[in-house]
Amino acid sequence: MDVGHRLRGEGYRLTPQRQLVWEVLRTAEHHLTAEDIHAEVSRTVPEFNVASVYRTLTLLAELGLAHEVRLGDSRGYWEVAHPDDAFHLVCRVCGRVVHHQGDLVEQVREHLTGGHGFTVEDVDLVVHGVCGDCRQTAVAQ
Repeated sequence: MDVGHRLRGEGYRLTPQRQLVWEVLRTAEHHLTAEDIHAEVSRTVPEFNVASVYRTLTLLAELGLAHEVRLGDSRGYWEVAHPDDAFHLVCRVCGRVVHHQGDLVEQVREHLTGGHGFTVEDVDLVVHGVCGDCRQTAVAQ
């Protein structure tokens, strides 16, 4: 995804700060808080402030490029927006978050639209449980 093209198309500039935040978010191997992103960006630009991270994340979310998700604690975690809705499977033992995509999200969307007349804009399901690795470790002990 060319974030620069998208920003310019919406009348925004791709500043070096926005580029840094986007690159951290785009290359992350897991969900990050704004503070995590700030810490990573600060390795390159020590004077970068956390308010700039929040402003950039808000802009990216408004443009549909990033998405904030609540994974059970009070913090918001950020990820690159997915083209499809997904379940977030959160392991209560190790904290790992896995995306699960499938037609169940679409079924929920159709049920809410057809069955309840609700216009669904976004589906973000968070499922808490124990991942297979942690379950196997517990059984082996």
